[in-house]
Amino acid sequence: MNFKPNCLPTLIGSLPVRDHNEATALILKYMREIPLWPQLPCYPKERLLTQFSEGLPGIRERDDSVYFDTSSPDFDTEVLSFFEQYLAVTEADAPLEGSIFAFSEETAKGFESFLNAVSRLDYQPVALKGQVTGPFTMLTGIKDSEGKMACFNPMLREAVTKAIAMKARYQVERMKKLCPNVICFLDEPALSGFGSSAMVGITREDAVSDIKEALDAIKAAGGIGGIHVCANTDWSLVLDTGLDILSFDAYGYFDKILLFRDRLLDFMDKGGIIAWGIVPTLNEQDLERATVDSLYSLWQKQASALSEDIDLIRQNCLITPSCGTGLLKKELAIKALELTRGVSDMLAL
Repeated sequence: MNFKPNCLPTLIGSLPVRDHNEATALILKYMREIPLWPQLPCYPKERLLTQFSEGLPGIRERDDSVYFDTSSPDFDTEVLSFFEQYLAVTEADAPLEGSIFAFSEETAKGFESFLNAVSRLDYQPVALKGQVTGPFTMLTGIKDSEGKMACFNPMLREAVTKAIAMKARYQVERMKKLCPNVICFLDEPALSGFGSSAMVGITREDAVSDIKEALDAIKAAGGIGGIHVCANTDWSLVLDTGLDILSFDAYGYFDKILLFRDRLLDFMDKGGIIAWGIVPTLNEQDLERATVDSLYSLWQKQASALSEDIDLIRQNCLITPSCGTGLLKKELAIKALELTRGVSDMLAL
């Protein structure tokens, strides 16, 4: 991979505003080189587990959340229809546009607002960024009508994995019409629980395989595939997926990821990128205290601990918040954007 971000800034995805055009304008103001389409979790249809569940067999809504109704008499018919459409787009060259894998107006207003705004820019961004909830998080976060995680149902596991792969491919294909470099993150917060008692029975091999299928779809569409985890996890599992960008909470968990120092350096030596989540968003007090100077100093300290080759890190580094800003107060979210821009600008000097 030849893409070198050189400490440019971007975001994770969510913002605490109600207007998609306003969200897009904020993103283009602070992240002009690598803008992204916004997710507004104030709308139930744009939350972590609901936004990308549309079109899945047996999916049902209840109290602003979703579950799989595998006991429905229509379930088998829905499964058959799902896989027929999947085969149509993967083997019969049917277009993703108009399929169940395309975003609807109801679930992705931010996507359309973003594409429209980018098409009117008087400059060419370095890259465009999209995101989709990763298969591990979807499969462990959505349960069936009996309360069992979807990952333990082989049919649902296959359907969710393939749906996420196609939804990632769909947005990459559309964004590449506007910019040659397209990044797509798999948001995988649930990986922080991998190996816990709640997830006994989920093998490492299955987790890697499912994530890899989505990343492969991104790459096959000409995109750059990343994984974002906003807490600690088994980073060797993440690195085993063949990702292009590793996105992590550097503010809160740098000491944990440093345990994988040798693998991270090998990853970057081969062109891999680190999305350095240096701006705290998971604790309001940390964000209120943070300044560009304090975060810049923290980045320097962390980068030096990772490698003496600071140039290698700079070339292969994105500057981001530690996670999305969708649950913050608006003024704090804007501060997070300002800090992300500010730290990036200092590193570019």
